[in-house]
Amino acid sequence: MDPVDEYTGHVEPGGPAARRTLDALTITKVSVGPMDNNAYLLTCRATSEALLIDAANDPERLSDVIGHGQDRPTLRTIVTTHQHGDHWQALGAIAGAFGAGTIAHPADAAPLPVPPDRLVEHGDTIEVGEITLEVIHLRGHTPGSVALLYRDPTGHPHLFTGDSLFPGGPGRTTDPQDFTSLMNDLESHVFGELPDDTWFYPGHGDDSTLGDERPKLSEWRERGW
Repeated sequence: MDPVDEYTGHVEPGGPAARRTLDALTITKVSVGPMDNNAYLLTCRATSEALLIDAANDPERLSDVIGHGQDRPTLRTIVTTHQHGDHWQALGAIAGAFGAGTIAHPADAAPLPVPPDRLVEHGDTIEVGEITLEVIHLRGHTPGSVALLYRDPTGHPHLFTGDSLFPGGPGRTTDPQDFTSLMNDLESHVFGELPDDTWFYPGHGDDSTLGDERPKLSEWRERGW
């Protein structure tokens, strides 16, 4: 699959992947599965080592995004952002086919079809070649939901939020306590620490920036979802 290089943050189910090229990293986004899940392939440009965020579905499609030729990146790691089944349907197939290690938060590890090779907590880091990603634990959508942050030294931050943050609001929660927990973590660890030009990549749908969403925080609190 040849990705489109004009990156807007929008991809269509069944359509081509979209690739964003940074100085040190490429980000390839593709929609997979019946729930329009986003999967993200992050490739270090210096080493061609890669990390996949959410092997959500369609292992053949994900394999095409990674590539089949000798110049394809080396998939080292798959991170599952949270335990919900629509985010790991292809985890076993992709991990097995490419020999990639798997990572998740311990609170969400038990339901996964492949026991994680590594468990990560808030503040841990994950290496992708010469690239470092920071783990942000966001409790509420699930107990062990994580986001991954790349602080681009030559540009703005890039944040992969799973189902914890979308354009228009936080991820779904099932009770007021989980909603409050998620909002507290988002305000403390995301909006409270990162600048407005942080571009975030959700588990479904289009991307956005923290600056676009920040004015809506009080509205989200008031409506309770």
